[in-house]
Amino acid sequence: MSYNQYFQTGINYWPIHKAMYWWKHFEAREVEEDFQRLAHYNFGLVRIFLSWEDFQPAPDKISTTAVDHLKKTADIAASSGLKLMPTFFCGHMSGINWMPTWMLAPGKGGRRFPVYSNNQVRWACIRNCYTDQKVIEAQRLQTQAIVTALKGHEAIFAYDLGNESSNWVIPPQRNVAQKWLEMMTSQIKNDSGGVMVTLGMHAEDLEEDRQLWPQDAAQYCDFLCMHGYPCYLKWVDDPIDPDLVPFLGIITAWLGQKKVLFQEFGVPTHSVLPPTLSADYESFCLCPLWAEDEAATYYNKVLQSLGAAGMMGAMAWCYADYAPSLWDKPPMDNILHERHFGMFRHDGSAKPAVEIFRQYENLPANNKLDQIQVKYPWLIEKDRDKFYQHPRNNLSRLYQRYKEWLYAHQ
Repeated sequence: MSYNQYFQTGINYWPIHKAMYWWKHFEAREVEEDFQRLAHYNFGLVRIFLSWEDFQPAPDKISTTAVDHLKKTADIAASSGLKLMPTFFCGHMSGINWMPTWMLAPGKGGRRFPVYSNNQVRWACIRNCYTDQKVIEAQRLQTQAIVTALKGHEAIFAYDLGNESSNWVIPPQRNVAQKWLEMMTSQIKNDSGGVMVTLGMHAEDLEEDRQLWPQDAAQYCDFLCMHGYPCYLKWVDDPIDPDLVPFLGIITAWLGQKKVLFQEFGVPTHSVLPPTLSADYESFCLCPLWAEDEAATYYNKVLQSLGAAGMMGAMAWCYADYAPSLWDKPPMDNILHERHFGMFRHDGSAKPAVEIFRQYENLPANNKLDQIQVKYPWLIEKDRDKFYQHPRNNLSRLYQRYKEWLYAHQ
């Protein structure tokens, strides 16, 4: 698998019957079945999440059990012909910040995302990993232990420094973020023997100045990542607008001047399996649910545009709908649409979008960065360094120009 030559297709993975509780209840056989299914459908790249609480229960303690389970997961991936992207410091996931208790600080914290810690959902402050030296030391301990355990493993494609981390921590200044990035990437590369490193950024990192720009990540990461969902963005009129995802990828590549993997995108779908949902079920969802065929059409349009835009690849959110047995657990208990984002149904059967993804596996890549402003003239007169003076307004205006450009070139 060469990330320079081929358009990468992949998926974000949590098990159907475990979700975010996977590492607490690890079963190798379950992973084997899932990875064989993914390999059958040509999802070559699998992103997994290292739940911070499970891998590092104390600042100075790494769970050998969790690391052993991770090594087993890597072995299964290799035997299935898959590559892995382990994501550190998780962290934010599906509307909740999942943290070990030692990462909590005094106070009740903000009111946007609750914290899940020690089997309890609460409102809490979280220590800042960019400025708290003890947290930084703990992070370095975790990366060293895990990267060393997996050194030389054929399944490892790249390491990810965090999933949408600005949802739980923001550095005080850009130079502080840059220092942290340099420290983490250099250590991982040194301990791993040169494995690639990236950072899971999302649309809100473009909407707001959260003191860590694509320009900053590009200095230290081998490639950039972006996540995007039109239903979450107030300046996007259509909650299933297929133009949004490639636009975010283009803006990220333009700002950072580096290759971009679109690491997360997807749409939740109406369930076609029992249990039967109530007539007003969707009214309780934060994001609309779509018919499976509508979702397949969306995926096809997005993938086609991502390839044409020069992205290095695309990864679906997420592997499968979660089993109804998990629907009374966070985050599925309150964030109902999170139950239904899967490319596969909760019985393991494939939704129509799976075949769409299959069509794009191993297509020749077109990721020439020097063509971005030539190809997209609506960016020519824009100054990357001034983008974050008014990021949301700039993003919205550029999106309208992008849509106009698309319409003119149909």
